[in-house]
Amino acid sequence: MTDYEFDYEFIGIHRPKLDDKGRLFLPARFREQLAQGVAVTKGQEDCLYVWPSDVFKVEARRVAQLPTSSRANRGYRRMFFSASEKSVPDKQGRIGLSAEMRTFAGLERDVVIVGNFDRLEIWSPEKWEAYSADVEPTYSALDDDGDG
Repeated sequence: MTDYEFDYEFIGIHRPKLDDKGRLFLPARFREQLAQGVAVTKGQEDCLYVWPSDVFKVEARRVAQLPTSSRANRGYRRMFFSASEKSVPDKQGRIGLSAEMRTFAGLERDVVIVGNFDRLEIWSPEKWEAYSADVEPTYSALDDDGDG
């Protein structure tokens, strides 16, 4: 749970394509909310996170406040900040994804964009299908007591 309040509700699954220059069309329903800029970071499970700029700033401050006396924290900070890129969508709602980001996430032409409330996630279709197949049984088995 985050300790900030923003008016974002990124939900659903979208299946755009990358163009020949590695640019991604953001889903039309989210373009206005992302028009001021985004930060793209490497995420867990080999996907990319697309954060609205204001949400990224809050998350970046949280990460920057992690105690550097912990080796795990130092590693997380280094990975988080070194694997972040800022971008402003163009007039057509596209953002560029660097070759390094595309390689990390295994992105080619087809991509899956997953809404994750305060951010979007960009997945290769193959990795998303494998992840979904792995997590769906656990999700479906949860009951009101929180145990499966």
